Amino acid sequence: MSLKFKRLREVQGQLKNAPMKKNIYSLFPLTSLLKAANRRYLEFISQLDDPSEGVKNLERISRTAERDGRSYKGFNFYDQEDQKLFEMLVRGEFNINGLQNKLIRAFFPDKNTGMVSRILRRLRSHGLIKKVGRTYKYYLTKLGKAVIVTGLRIRQMLVVPELAGLKSSL
Repeated sequence: MSLKFKRLREVQGQLKNAPMKKNIYSLFPLTSLLKAANRRYLEFISQLDDPSEGVKNLERISRTAERDGRSYKGFNFYDQEDQKLFEMLVRGEFNINGLQNKLIRAFFPDKNTGMVSRILRRLRSHGLIKKVGRTYKYYLTKLGKAVIVTGLRIRQMLVVPELAGLKSSL
């Protein structure tokens, strides 16, 4: 395929949009055309989202993390326990006052202090919460907020409606 660059030039005494001549005098108009094409392409490319950071973050939170010689399992967006944890963490009161072991135990009455401490350590080892110095409070990180909102959105807006549309074959 041959590309023919056109420009406004005089053809038989009239100004027309005609193909460029292949000579040295066409280099200057050709450079301006190519620069404009490059600029348009770069503007187009800059509009595309780069998913590589999202892929890294997803791998980071879904893989087993090791910290201080211990391993902490990753988070599964389809696991009922993880989903319940995300639903609890998305509450506005934790954004204002922070998380504490005793506050989390109010939402998980079947868990004791040690179990909740391991949940907090798991969240912390994956970078979803950060500890406030010299206190027992934790706050969600940017990654934590994004993960929780995404996890809940996937389930509520995609998975549940899609599965609700299926007819039971039982």
